[in-house]
Amino acid sequence: MFTFEAYLNLPLIWGGLIATAIFLYVLLDGFDLGVGILFPFSPTETCRNKIMNSIAPFWDGNETWLVLGGGGLFAAFPLAYSILMPAFYIPIMVMLLGLIFRGVAFEFRFKANDRGRKLWDYAFHFGSLISAFCQGVMLGAFVQGISVDGRVFAGGGFDWLMPFSLMTGVALVFGYALLGATWLIMKTEDHTQKWARRCAIYVAVYVIGFMGLVCLWVPFINQQICHRWFSMPNLLYLSPIPLLTIWAALNLFKSLVKKDESKPFFLSITLFALGYAGLAVSLWPWVVPYQVSLQQAAAAPESQSLLLVGMALFLPCVLGYTAYCYYVFRGKSQDVPWY
Repeated sequence: MFTFEAYLNLPLIWGGLIATAIFLYVLLDGFDLGVGILFPFSPTETCRNKIMNSIAPFWDGNETWLVLGGGGLFAAFPLAYSILMPAFYIPIMVMLLGLIFRGVAFEFRFKANDRGRKLWDYAFHFGSLISAFCQGVMLGAFVQGISVDGRVFAGGGFDWLMPFSLMTGVALVFGYALLGATWLIMKTEDHTQKWARRCAIYVAVYVIGFMGLVCLWVPFINQQICHRWFSMPNLLYLSPIPLLTIWAALNLFKSLVKKDESKPFFLSITLFALGYAGLAVSLWPWVVPYQVSLQQAAAAPESQSLLLVGMALFLPCVLGYTAYCYYVFRGKSQDVPWY
């Protein structure tokens, strides 16, 4: 009798799907969160209209990947979900409130008068800023490790509040700002594009600095990570990741100075992809770092195989819609409402 579990490594497949969904969320929602972070610093009202219109067709669809990642973790790795959720209740709730404020501000801004528009502008900015910071804090706390006793979370409600996690929170704010600035370089023109290019050069310096700080800090968080990166022959096998990161950073600055339009955005994505790859190498095979592996946290094979059938039907629809949306709304942003 044929069964999926007999021929496929289902926990590995589901781990890859969830990791991909989270990565796509970071990239796609990252640039529109970054746009919100930069929003109040734009020079004119015309610029702000162009900025809002550049993400108007995409921002709500981008958050689909967050739902897919969280729902996939709950369904495929329920043990990990039951440990991680209590550990991050506070930052998750604050992040969701920030996303709600951002979404509400986005819709109401177009209908508000001049006085009300300023209120919604700040709601859009601070909602984006808070959401980005909370995501970075959770990432840092996740990398640093979760306190587990048996099969339950054994820490306190503020264990996520640590120097490393606060640093990664600020780092992700600058990272999203870089994605947002390079997105605006690609999607706008004239004064807005020039302003976005200046922002990109400024925040790129901080992003590279924070990436270097993380690379120096993470190997000392756990002895296993240090051994994985600096023992032979792993040092040789893994050396392309930092070397490609340096290459991408240099080419990013070069493309900004040369005033390329689309290349900075894709080089920013490359930096995020390389950082994500380094994180994956460091944390493999843990789904709850240093405590619970993919295999230990996996749901029953029958459940995962049934869910995989649903994912095979659902995922192409989401990918198709996303690709179609970006195709239809290609080109430069205008300063009039898109709807």
